[in-house]
Amino acid sequence: MRTRVTELLGIRYPIVQGGLARVATAPLAAAVSNAGGLGQIATAGLDGPAALRAEIRRCRALTDQPFAVNFPIGRQDIWPGLEAALEEGVRIIALTAGNPAPYLRRCQEAGAKTLVLTAGPELARKAEAAGADMVATVGYEGGGHIGRSDETTLVMVPRTVAAVKIPVLASGGIATGAGLLAALALGAEGVEMGTRFVATAEAQAHDAYKQALAGAAPGDTMIIKRTLGMPGRVLRSAHAEAILAAETAGAPKEEVVGMILGALNARGTDEGDLEGSYVWAGQCVGLFDQVEPAGEVVRRMAAEAAEGLARLRGIVA
Repeated sequence: MRTRVTELLGIRYPIVQGGLARVATAPLAAAVSNAGGLGQIATAGLDGPAALRAEIRRCRALTDQPFAVNFPIGRQDIWPGLEAALEEGVRIIALTAGNPAPYLRRCQEAGAKTLVLTAGPELARKAEAAGADMVATVGYEGGGHIGRSDETTLVMVPRTVAAVKIPVLASGGIATGAGLLAALALGAEGVEMGTRFVATAEAQAHDAYKQALAGAAPGDTMIIKRTLGMPGRVLRSAHAEAILAAETAGAPKEEVVGMILGALNARGTDEGDLEGSYVWAGQCVGLFDQVEPAGEVVRRMAAEAAEGLARLRGIVA
């Protein structure tokens, strides 16, 4: 498969693994990259620049293919980690949330390619103006943080493609080759996926979390944090229901914030206590039913997309 994304990133398939906090470490990133996609190391969950350097070196020991490092803006000062990544020779940087402009300038100076996660045309245009090499746009179906509108991927992707000249990755509700093919048909030049890569052998997540994703249906997800202006889709649980109930009842912001602390997310992601925590999950849970090696997910998606394209050519003929 050849798109501007594969050319920019130096990868075989336009399939990018999302920057999954506490889940995307070197083994997952390397497995995705070795299969022809682009793996990412998440900085969220790592204890400072030294830990990031160690993770980058661990990834390099596992793959000679390109991989990225993902930085969420706003949670903490990302400058030390960004400088560490650039010093280690990482040449693909992904940025999520917040204002990416100053970090994009630094990446340009270092010769690194940049991917900015956005939600819709307006934010994509801003990222392009700030110097991003490509954007990913995530629709309502996605897991984790999504846009403040309820715009679906099917609508958001072509609107974003029409708004910018840089390549667009589609995100939200994608877990199969059919989804990849659909994204390309909508004008995107690749996909970014999170939830599907959590349910893989190499992901650093508790097996209970992985198995819950494999056994879930779209209705087993729900959106929390709307009242904080940061809506995110999670797997339905007792704790997630309590968060939503507090928001619905008009609880003070401080009370809601106390219910979404990172430590509570880690309780589910790392320890497997799903009912006493909240864990991210997109509606694409309805598209797969098993935990597999990440490389197998990438390779099967590419094959499914090729088969789907052949079927469509037959229909057109």
